[in-house]
Amino acid sequence: MSGGSAGFQEGWVETDGFRVRYMAAGEGPALVHLHGAGGLWLTPAHDLLCQSYRVIAFEMPGFGMEENRRTETHADLAAVMGRAVDGLGLTRVHLMGTSFGGKTALLLAGQRPELVMSLVLEAPAAIRPDGSQPVSGTADEIARRLFAHPERMPPRPAEDPALPARRVDFNRRLRGPGRDPAWEASLRTLDIPALVLFGTCDVVVPPEMGRIYPALMPNAHLVFIYDAGHAIALERPEAFAEVVSDFLERREAFVISRGRTVLLP
Repeated sequence: MSGGSAGFQEGWVETDGFRVRYMAAGEGPALVHLHGAGGLWLTPAHDLLCQSYRVIAFEMPGFGMEENRRTETHADLAAVMGRAVDGLGLTRVHLMGTSFGGKTALLLAGQRPELVMSLVLEAPAAIRPDGSQPVSGTADEIARRLFAHPERMPPRPAEDPALPARRVDFNRRLRGPGRDPAWEASLRTLDIPALVLFGTCDVVVPPEMGRIYPALMPNAHLVFIYDAGHAIALERPEAFAEVVSDFLERREAFVISRGRTVLLP
């Protein structure tokens, strides 16, 4: 699914019996993106990031036209995506995950720390309040949950009407509990440089959940993007790309963003 990023080219990689689709553009260090539960949706932020990076946005099995009844756990999906990265001949990548894909990215980093140079977690749904539910409903209802200002956002490009319900079902099957103390404890040993981003107006995952990540992860940084909802890269692409680029450039030396487009914790 494209949001108008014409420079991206479609590709496919075979792994674990899946034909995994991806969109790629740009030159430079590899920045692999794992999308949220709404599927692959290219944004203006992808266009901005591919000015400095080789951006590879995967469509994870189960979120595109190919149904996925084989993957049983979120950790299994993360392992599949690690092998998809291997299939492209990449040995070290920056890894970015959005919402559902934020947990996928964290799981993959725990499984394959040698693969991941740094982590960017956009509104990660890895740690959630108990009882939180996946985003679903009509297009207008979904927009009201994803965006602080849905009236400013263009409609999502047309797609097969069966896909949204199938994605919700797949998400429910894999997402697991909102809190998993044993898994959260394991994050204390994950010392990969990580940037955690939340919109100040997120109503899907409360922004205050973001403070848990730097409390657990020894090299994590938390930044709040002002006046953004859950879909930060769609709603505030310039702010998102500015702080992500700044972090990827400096990683361990990252303390605060040099721009004025973010609200810091």
